[in-house]
Amino acid sequence: MQIPQSGSSRGGVYHAPVAEFLMNLPEFPQGTNVVGVGIDQIEVSRIRQSIDRHGENFLAKVFTKKEQAFCMERTDSAPCLAARFAAKEAMSKALGTGIGKEFGWLDMEVGKKKSGQPVAKFSEHGKSALAQREASSALISISHLNEIASAVVVLIK
Repeated sequence: MQIPQSGSSRGGVYHAPVAEFLMNLPEFPQGTNVVGVGIDQIEVSRIRQSIDRHGENFLAKVFTKKEQAFCMERTDSAPCLAARFAAKEAMSKALGTGIGKEFGWLDMEVGKKKSGQPVAKFSEHGKSALAQREASSALISISHLNEIASAVVVLIK
């Protein structure tokens, strides 16, 4: 198996060879098309600074109540919040919209399956943004260390 080395992007939407690589994986469902890929990384310190400066206003603007509650259960909530921030940014890149009127911070919530796998849940406005991109669902992966959080989003049709 050869991993693609580079791809082209337009408006934050990444296409072949990444999409082609994903669609050719044996575990990828037949008949499924990748319609967008987004990736984001953020320094956890930026989230800490935003919380220190803006407190509850920042949290309420960017994270759903469920996301806040989930992350606040941790001794250090900043890496958990940063991973969710990165997921929302990655989603906006996969959609090709950025964060704004077409897709806002609260249009997606990062939840968790019983297996621990992250799952994207969407508001009605978020579902509309997916439909505009002709995507039926989104696969997400998030990860964080103490000081860096990352996320990848794959939109599928």
